Amino acid sequence: MNKAEADPGTRLVTMDGEREDLDFWSFVDLAGRRLADEFGFPHRLATRLLLTLNRASAIVTYDLESTVHRPRGHSWAGFRLLFVTWLAGPLEPGRAATLAGMSRAAVSNLAKTLVADGMMVRTPGEHDGRSVILSLTDQGRQAMLEIFAGQNERERQWASVLTETEQHILIMLLDKLIAGRGQFDVRERS
Repeated sequence: MNKAEADPGTRLVTMDGEREDLDFWSFVDLAGRRLADEFGFPHRLATRLLLTLNRASAIVTYDLESTVHRPRGHSWAGFRLLFVTWLAGPLEPGRAATLAGMSRAAVSNLAKTLVADGMMVRTPGEHDGRSVILSLTDQGRQAMLEIFAGQNERERQWASVLTETEQHILIMLLDKLIAGRGQFDVRERS
């Protein structure tokens, strides 16, 4: 019995009754065909682009979290908050949320955990009694040096699949995609 027969979730019965093995890429092809041919959605390439972009992001994020951050007792979200606070310096939670691409509620919850872990401190803000400033402790700064060494090596491994020129082109294209969000009503965390 092959893998597709053992796992019926990876097989699809097509409209003409044939069975088709599915992996992510054949699913993307199938989705494009069915969305265009059966349902009349005209933007097949746009669908493929966003499915691929989301899949790449999910794969890389999961890999970094599972190989670098979880073994050190942190989550990807926790790393992002530590990272922006480490490099940008003491921050108000709202500013940290913007830089980390997170909600303020997520920053507030993560900060509680990171404070309890001795990685971060919350000090009263200068403007009013309700505001706070997040900053790393000495332990947090030292940990970030070790954590980022692992992160940066894994980033190098991922990036090495592309030539340096390809890396620059991909960055340029992603920057263009992100900059183009002003052409339509985009909802994002800010």
